[in-house]
Amino acid sequence: MKKKPTSQSAFLNLRVLLGFVLALAGVFLALLGFSGFSNVSAQANATPEAQQFGETTVIRALRSDLSRPLHDQPLVWPPAEAEHEANLNPKIPHQHEDGPDPVIQSTLWQRTIGVPSIPSPLLTWNGIPYPGVGCNCAPPDPDGEVGKTQYVQMVNEGIQVFDKLTGTSLLGPVAITSIWSGFGGACQTGGNGDPIVEYDQLADRWIISQFATPSGSTVPRDECIAISQTGDATGAWYRYDFHLTGNFLDYPKLGVWPDGYYMSANIFNTAGTAFLGPQAFVFDRVKMLTGDPTATSQTTGITGGSSEAPFLPGDLDGIIPPALGDPNHYVSFPQGSPLIYKIRAYHVDFTNPANSTFTLEASVGAASFTSLCSTTRNCVPQAGTTSKLDAIGDRLMFRNAYRRFADGHESLLNNYTVSANAVAGIRWFELQRTQPGNWGIFQQSTYQPDTTWRWMGSIAADNQGNIALGFSASSSSINPQIRYAGRLATDPLNTLSGEQHLFDGTGSQSATSNRWGDYSDITVDPVDDCTFYYTNEYYPTTSSFNWRTSVGYFRFAQCTAPQKGTAHFIVTACSGGAPISNAPVSIDGSPYGATLSDGTYDAVSTPGSHSYFVSKTGVGSQSGNFSITNGQTTNVPVCLGASPTPTSTPTPTATAAATATATATATATATPTATVTPTATEAPSPTPTATATATATATATATVTPTATVTPTATEAPSPTPTATATATATATPTPTPPQIALAAQGRLIHGQRAADLSWSGATSNRVDVYRDGVLIITTRNDGFYTDRIGGTGTGTFTYQVCNQGTQTCSNQATVTF
Repeated sequence: MKKKPTSQSAFLNLRVLLGFVLALAGVFLALLGFSGFSNVSAQANATPEAQQFGETTVIRALRSDLSRPLHDQPLVWPPAEAEHEANLNPKIPHQHEDGPDPVIQSTLWQRTIGVPSIPSPLLTWNGIPYPGVGCNCAPPDPDGEVGKTQYVQMVNEGIQVFDKLTGTSLLGPVAITSIWSGFGGACQTGGNGDPIVEYDQLADRWIISQFATPSGSTVPRDECIAISQTGDATGAWYRYDFHLTGNFLDYPKLGVWPDGYYMSANIFNTAGTAFLGPQAFVFDRVKMLTGDPTATSQTTGITGGSSEAPFLPGDLDGIIPPALGDPNHYVSFPQGSPLIYKIRAYHVDFTNPANSTFTLEASVGAASFTSLCSTTRNCVPQAGTTSKLDAIGDRLMFRNAYRRFADGHESLLNNYTVSANAVAGIRWFELQRTQPGNWGIFQQSTYQPDTTWRWMGSIAADNQGNIALGFSASSSSINPQIRYAGRLATDPLNTLSGEQHLFDGTGSQSATSNRWGDYSDITVDPVDDCTFYYTNEYYPTTSSFNWRTSVGYFRFAQCTAPQKGTAHFIVTACSGGAPISNAPVSIDGSPYGATLSDGTYDAVSTPGSHSYFVSKTGVGSQSGNFSITNGQTTNVPVCLGASPTPTSTPTPTATAAATATATATATATATPTATVTPTATEAPSPTPTATATATATATATATVTPTATVTPTATEAPSPTPTATATATATATPTPTPPQIALAAQGRLIHGQRAADLSWSGATSNRVDVYRDGVLIITTRNDGFYTDRIGGTGTGTFTYQVCNQGTQTCSNQATVTF
């Protein structure tokens, strides 16, 4: 490890002091308020951690809970660490037999009109810089993902949220540990890096992960996974800690699939000296989208042993999901003689784990190549220094991009680094299949157009099959640069038709154990399905431990957005109409997403007819059909639970009226009395319970018809209409139940938008109903705190109440005025 230069010492001392002050502030805030956020579900799971079902091991989450919104989490500023490697990342044993490369693209192919197909960047901006929020480590492991409106970037060990169009920071950079504040266990205290961020566009949710070292261990064994509660990455997160192995869990990589979040990892012994083999895992996506603490992970164990090549899971791009029941497709680094890509199918069954399988579905021939720097990390040259960089040529690079196209064919895209004409080149390849059928090689090529070294690639395709490949580029005459190349779907196969520079570094990296990367990330905008976003690292000056990251986006002018529309689900209780949150939604039999606190969920789908199934345990289910029109939003109203069934007992609200007429001279007394009893699926008005009594005396000729305002439960019915010889009209005087819950509210602006911070005490249920202006806006954890992001910038007054879930035991009214 390199000693910090003297010129940096004053800055670093100031930074350390600032970090110490902020850390103390964070601890103080935690002592004041965050202890109230602890959740029983976040404690150690009392059930067995792992159980065996045939060849499948089912692993329960050690801990799970729902965090505060990230923008409200206590700031965690880790103490400054000594400069160090981010993680061990041991090399995979070299077993490859070199051979001549028959698919090198040695000269840039130009289109007949002489203009490269690849477009220039539309925008670039600075990403998270060293030290990555306190990590003081290399490499940064930069990766990022684009969503509906945000771009989220992660490095070791920081996270930042940007506006995807302008690059304006919306939050951060903050330490990844901030997300895990108050969670406890390895995720809070032992996070080690290898961060991954994904956007689940079927559900409009974010997924982040990193591995962690449990107390008493010296290597990572846990995987920490968080799922955003909404499509806003600055909001709250469902948090999970899975203890996956007793060995060294290295290089975990995720892939989104409808039935699960799939992961691969390279497993080593605890000393990091022996590769034990690759291992596949899958996490219960449907349950994790709703924060269900019973969500599990499954694995069939290490595959093939130390002689097996590492693999990556398929990661879904685009609006068309895989065919119903299609397993996730893992692709392996090429192995054997002759070389083959092994494609394995992971079929998961969370209901009957013994039925889960991880099997070989295809072996596809790969063109031969020569390994690059198979025994050393001192590999890629740079200008201005004798230090060289690690090319990581022993594995596939992140991501294994899967896409299903409108014409029915499917594609898997990936890349890795090889030696081509004595420099580093990128072997990229595309597997395709059309059902019925199996995977086969569609195109493959080694991109090495000149004497510049290219490595650390990431590849993806837009909705029309145009391909972009991002990578690092360096040589003894240039500093490391961030570049990308690409091709149109109409270009000749096996060629990239041009290259662009995203950002040119102005320095080289020295004395950091040669580490670089360990990966980069290119993703496709889920809205237009055309725009590519890419992030990678560079150096501003020749130095050690001083990396920077850059983010940029571009698109092919020939790309047009796919035809699509939105199904706007509105899920409510059949009785009472209260919104139902966390109800999973399936479309055409495939799991898609889950409803938000207001009972809505937006699913983007292709034009035409579709079926749906919405259900929630303990509430009910409903199926039906809807149609999508291109560019339009279709409302899909759904009600769950039994419809009201009349009984003879009326349940009036706090105010009741009785009227009567009589056929003779008489005196009548009407005394209706009732207490509201909501069902489990109803969201009652926060109006306190009262007993209504009405008494009237009249002399008239009429028939008595007492009436009342009634809110029936699912088993109630209107009372029969009695008759009598009197006329009476009465209005009840409510007698409110004194508030048992004390509520306070305070308004503020978040990024210029209105928000209200609510805090309460005295609630006795596990979850509480929060009302704004008499309307239920969310049922949330009873942790004493909730931030209502109202939105908008104008003036206004908002009134809040908090009630024990499903009851009328409510707080005082608290008003916020802007």
